[in-house]
Amino acid sequence: MTQLKSHIRTHTGEKPYQCSQCMKFFACKGNLTKHTRIHTGEKPFQCSHCEMCYNTKGRLESHIRTHTREKPYQCSKCEKCFASRTLMKRHIRTHTGEKPFQCSQCMKFFACKSSLMIHKIIHLGEKPFQCSHCEMCYTTKENLESHIRTHTGEKPYQCSQCEECFAHKVTLVTHQRTHIWEKS
Repeated sequence: MTQLKSHIRTHTGEKPYQCSQCMKFFACKGNLTKHTRIHTGEKPFQCSHCEMCYNTKGRLESHIRTHTREKPYQCSKCEKCFASRTLMKRHIRTHTGEKPFQCSQCMKFFACKSSLMIHKIIHLGEKPFQCSHCEMCYTTKENLESHIRTHTGEKPYQCSQCEECFAHKVTLVTHQRTHIWEKS
């Protein structure tokens, strides 16, 4: 399929490709292929720095930035930089006040999809994110990812003063206070 045909489908809403597992529809075959990996668990993209594997090249590239500390996406409002376009878009909403995600049960609006998903869990009382290494379950993807680092040993948070690395941001922040105390 040509890129033009794929682009035209963004205007027509045509989605001729259907997932046989969950019946979700897609505008292009490539998106269906990526989606299918959710069901199969296939993760063909492996990080060259650690053992982490991902189901899309984009997620791998985003992960690699935890090792390289690269932040190529810059906010046009305050010049803050981000490792992913998604994080930058979410940040920009703090300037605009935009809240495009709405809960279908209570009609409350949210600035990011993950906040809406967390909110919906409150309605359901569930913990949908389960660790692939053990039986632990979490209410947010971020908490699951933090837990997974206990299995992988990944330490993506690096101190800017002594270059020591940490698995959790809160541990880095606590550590950085020791540098402040040392100076006083």
